[in-house]
Amino acid sequence: MKKRDFLRITGLAGMGGMGMGFKSARSPRPAPLPRRQTFNMSGYAAPKIDTVRIGYIGLGNRGSGAVKRIVHLENVDVKAICDIRPEQAAAAAKTFAGTSHSPQVYSGSPDAWKQVCERDDIDLIYICTPWSLHTPMALYAMEQGKHVVTEIPAATTLADCWKLVETSERTRKHCMMLENCCYDFFELLTLNMARQGYFGEIVHVEGAYTHDILDSFLDKDRRYDLWRLRENERNGNLYPTHGLGPIAQILNINRGDKMEYLVSVSTNDFMLAPRAHALAAKDPDFKEFAGKSFRGNMNTTTIRTKKGKTIMLQHDVSSPRPYSRIHLVSGTKGVAQKYPLDGERGRISQGHEWVSDAEYLELEKKYQPEIVKRIGELAKKVGGHGGMDFLMDWRLIDCLRNGLPLDQDVYDAAAWSSIVPLSIESVANRSNSVDIPDFTDGAWKNNKPVDISMVKGGNTGVKS
Repeated sequence: MKKRDFLRITGLAGMGGMGMGFKSARSPRPAPLPRRQTFNMSGYAAPKIDTVRIGYIGLGNRGSGAVKRIVHLENVDVKAICDIRPEQAAAAAKTFAGTSHSPQVYSGSPDAWKQVCERDDIDLIYICTPWSLHTPMALYAMEQGKHVVTEIPAATTLADCWKLVETSERTRKHCMMLENCCYDFFELLTLNMARQGYFGEIVHVEGAYTHDILDSFLDKDRRYDLWRLRENERNGNLYPTHGLGPIAQILNINRGDKMEYLVSVSTNDFMLAPRAHALAAKDPDFKEFAGKSFRGNMNTTTIRTKKGKTIMLQHDVSSPRPYSRIHLVSGTKGVAQKYPLDGERGRISQGHEWVSDAEYLELEKKYQPEIVKRIGELAKKVGGHGGMDFLMDWRLIDCLRNGLPLDQDVYDAAAWSSIVPLSIESVANRSNSVDIPDFTDGAWKNNKPVDISMVKGGNTGVKS
């Protein structure tokens, strides 16, 4: 066969002939500018705060739950609460009736939250607002000398991820993302088991957020300004951290390993657009969504780490299916999986079969983390997704009071949140691989893991 005919038949002619080597398709995003770490926030222990003074911003679904939980903790003083909606702020204020807290209420102005950050009698800003406000509020709070915790994701763009890192390092103020699933009971159990070698060398992990909440996106009474629907105009994994957080800690991401690159693929959208367009035709509040496209029903993102481990993440919030975060941990000696739920617990194995109920209870007794032994039952009574929200708040306050490093630092907030824009980028470019930045500037090689399961402070009081 002549060379010209061979090239035509095999499709190589358009590549300039057989002499041209193949090039893997790369992301169109320009390479990031070199950045040097100015201070390592991993393992950073800020000065002790005997009584943690708190200001809450955002008092909707998550914020209203947060203020209800905090009244069960001692050694805290809620100084301010803020929401743009006066009725939400007033409702939250009632939570503190009959308690030792007398927070000042801020509301009615889009910039009222800045006044909270500017107060000189606040140590910690607790952010529970729509996603687009997380980064600007966190940055402003740190600039005002406050530690900050924010609901998930901490940022929705790579530029904002870097801003959080750089500001936290410069101000030496904690910036923690409130990834509550890291404090769920089975997740804490498997983290402790992994740290003690039960699973051997961890090889592969899986996490997800599959949750049928389509109706809530379209509920204009529940979703202020329909912000959640607007966020879903982007196509990728928009909510990765519930699944990623616990398994990233098991893999020691940013503390011995790092996420290197990802590949992300989405299905078409079969449900959200038809519903939104139908509403736009009859309700003026939805007019802006007429003809808009939305993210696919299911997104699957795979990640490879520097040490050759793999992560699989899934995101689907519009298909009618049972709730799942998967939480699968697979190692050279054993495996664990939480979902689909088997009663009220997950499953564990070191062979071809899951262990029996009796064996599971023995493992649970052996590896139960100290934090669960200490306040697990009280956490279940207080509530907040079965108690994990209360465990998260107690641990946060205890670390601040005792000058301990936080379980999640700004590098975790940035790395876990970066999956949002990076997955969008991969989906938009035919699911080509996209590099994941090293927010630690190489410090991940020597950073030490933080063991959530142990209680080194443990002197923060609780109210039954």
